[in-house]
Amino acid sequence: MADKLKNLKNHGRETYAVYYGDEFVLKRPLPTTNAAGRAMWLRKQHHTKQIIDEIRALDNPLYNIPSMKFINDDEYQILEERAPGEPLTANLYAKLTKRQQFEIINSFASFLVDMNELKPIGDIKRHKIADDLKFSRLDSFIENKMSNWFTVPEIKRMAKIRDEIGVFEYDTRLAWSHGDLNSGNVLYDAQTSKLSFIDFAETNYRFIYRDIFGPVPVELDIYRRVYETYCQLHDKSLYQMPGIKNDSLREIMKYRLIVVGLRRFIKAADDLRLNPTSEKSAINNTEKVNFMRQQIQNFINLERIFQNNR
Repeated sequence: MADKLKNLKNHGRETYAVYYGDEFVLKRPLPTTNAAGRAMWLRKQHHTKQIIDEIRALDNPLYNIPSMKFINDDEYQILEERAPGEPLTANLYAKLTKRQQFEIINSFASFLVDMNELKPIGDIKRHKIADDLKFSRLDSFIENKMSNWFTVPEIKRMAKIRDEIGVFEYDTRLAWSHGDLNSGNVLYDAQTSKLSFIDFAETNYRFIYRDIFGPVPVELDIYRRVYETYCQLHDKSLYQMPGIKNDSLREIMKYRLIVVGLRRFIKAADDLRLNPTSEKSAINNTEKVNFMRQQIQNFINLERIFQNNR
């Protein structure tokens, strides 16, 4: 096994990993982490292991949750199973057969239902969608910095989105949720047709539409089909979900999709430099602006899609 060992760079913001062949990964806190940080890291791993054990106990054959084998408190290390396959991106999904795509949608929806129903579902509450964003950063960027890189029409478009997001509220429920379903945490093995979910560090109670209309379903453009399958599978005695053609649901869907793009837009905005001091920094600026401009176009396309499908 030792000949297959490879040291990797940082595995997230707090962890580095050592891969043992194709089966296991050993993780530790970054060497620069102080004693308090290591203690916090260890508490998070115990919390994560409990979540993993609970969802694995359902033993649903439609998806895979790699196990956390053990936690060594004295050495500040954990051993996990490796998830087979590669990140579930739009490029990978497009190469799959219709049957494989159908299985992914069914598996994804099954996982979401199992997560949401693993713990008691909350009562209906009013949720302000701006609370899901670093809204003040978005507002500050549009008002104070955006004109350095973008045209007046682009700024007006983003200001309109900011204003709409800032006031939009909807009725929803708190449910036990993964909380971080980006493509790096959803892996697919085409050889075995196995869909795996990893990294449960952010798992907590969240408002129910967040994972359904999250990064992966949006990137793969399967969010409607995931939602419809979810509605078929969930326990209707616990909570009701509106139909896909419901006007209120459609508005929630539109703004949840916009929130996915806005998170990326804000992250890119945070990385921009007014006065780049190197060629590398200047190139980074160009790449970020191009990416943000594509996000603006995506927002425009979303508006058209939902307007035309009324």
